[in-house]
Amino acid sequence: MSIDLFIYTNVTVSCLPLLTKCPRSPANESLSGTVERLTYHSSESGYTVARLKAPRVSELITIIGNFANIQAGQTLQLKGTWGEHPKYGSQFQVVDYQESLPATITGIEKYLGSGLIKGVGPVTAHRIVAHFGLETLDIIEHQSERLIEVPGIAKKRIAMIQRAWSEQKAIKDVMVFLQGHGVSTLYAVKIYKQYGNHA
Repeated sequence: MSIDLFIYTNVTVSCLPLLTKCPRSPANESLSGTVERLTYHSSESGYTVARLKAPRVSELITIIGNFANIQAGQTLQLKGTWGEHPKYGSQFQVVDYQESLPATITGIEKYLGSGLIKGVGPVTAHRIVAHFGLETLDIIEHQSERLIEVPGIAKKRIAMIQRAWSEQKAIKDVMVFLQGHGVSTLYAVKIYKQYGNHA
């Protein structure tokens, strides 16, 4: 199986040669790690090229596939196959994925500061995590009114964070539901893009 790979470079989109499946790669492998950065993401189709930091691997891994919503700092469990691109080398073609919340202070801070939650940038993320530590995500989920305890966060920003957190949770819930009913990641992304929370 091969796919066309598009990478966004200097305001132009260039078509690259087909990605070939590695002979050493089984049909489905698992990979987990934290998204370090996005090289390309299409908001229409969800097609993404990203770099992943996996535990016990020194170099970043290139992952390609369709994601409804992906940001730097997210921790993902991926299923897919390895492929070899003639110019860009080894790449992991994602066929299914699940997001899990980060479990370390650094991971939580990077996750919150990635732009995933409107109203929280790197500085605000640092303040929130410095105040709540490993309980940060639980506080945002269940006791977001406590964010007022963090210096520099007003009620207006708390309301913005609550809305953004709810939207992200809704996206995740729809994706989990669709994938749980046998809908592939590619089609789940398309369905979500078309119907939103009504999917």
